[in-house]
Amino acid sequence: MKFGLFYELSVPRPWTRESERTVYNNAIEQVRLADELGFDHVWAVEHHFLEEYSHCPAPELFLTACAMVTKTIRVGHGIVVCVPEFNHPIKIAERTAVLDLLSGGRLDVGTGRSATWTELGGFNANPDDTKKSWDEFVRCLPKMWTEPSFRYHGRFWSMPERTIIPKPYQRPHPPLWVAVTSPGTELDAADRGLGSLGLTFGSFEEQERKVKEYRRRIQLCEPVGDFVNEQVATVNFLYCHEDPKIGRETGRRMADMFNYLAAQLISTREAYASRSYQSLGLLPQLRRAATGPDSHEQTGEGLCLGDPMRITEALKRWESVGVDRVNFVLNTVETIPQEQVLDSLRLFAKEVMPAFAEPTQPVAMKGAA
Repeated sequence: MKFGLFYELSVPRPWTRESERTVYNNAIEQVRLADELGFDHVWAVEHHFLEEYSHCPAPELFLTACAMVTKTIRVGHGIVVCVPEFNHPIKIAERTAVLDLLSGGRLDVGTGRSATWTELGGFNANPDDTKKSWDEFVRCLPKMWTEPSFRYHGRFWSMPERTIIPKPYQRPHPPLWVAVTSPGTELDAADRGLGSLGLTFGSFEEQERKVKEYRRRIQLCEPVGDFVNEQVATVNFLYCHEDPKIGRETGRRMADMFNYLAAQLISTREAYASRSYQSLGLLPQLRRAATGPDSHEQTGEGLCLGDPMRITEALKRWESVGVDRVNFVLNTVETIPQEQVLDSLRLFAKEVMPAFAEPTQPVAMKGAA
């Protein structure tokens, strides 16, 4: 199992001249440390108009800054919104190729279609079309990255034959993922040979069921790219402290604030329920989790909040259900002071990560074949 960081870049009110800059600078400092500690990925979302919850409309710029101050950690553009009103596919191909070049071939590309009515409505996008446009985009991107010239005529976008430059540094191209928030999206990922980038907080039982079906389906896939990315990632909260009570309580405050802000979002599936965005009925449950009378009494199944032993046990359980990667939310609206976030990362790397390290290969004796 490998570990990464996951950024919404949430900014608390009141917004001052320095507040947004501070959030970005703190995140870059965390990424720099994570690279030194051996974390594998850093992911950044693309969101628009989501006040406080996410001030990250240009993740490719943030990830470029991360790449410039790190050496080995991979940068995950997660996700690029594959809706033509948000992003033109030619620009996606060009931007991602440049980021892959600048990072020395460390880019992963997550794809998706946005989940809030605030964003879709703000761009005047039709929710009933987003899955169809996403499908067109993910089938075209690998071809734009790899073919000497490209032409396309589709329902949502078209282009005459042109040479799309530059090409990515990685060969044949960066790994492709899809954000999994709606039921069945993990199957869409499997059918196209894409990695499953889980962005919801589910139970062990639910995740195990999804992983098994994903693994079965991807064996039968027709990949949209030049290779199959058979990886399952999930998202979690992380706060690690020697004292289990402090770890739970501090981490819970951060998780509660995340849930509170998420509950204020105008979800497409709640505001515009349709076959494309089926209502899950989760809004009352999410609001209770964030603000209810028992919100502080439970750490939550599988959440990585507490001391190293508890976090190791939770991650071993996630590993047992088939999760390959866990990406951590480290903070929400700066609830936890920066030095405590950095200390949490250091303790996690020292006490938890060794339990998931790959076995070292024995060193061959000098002169052995």
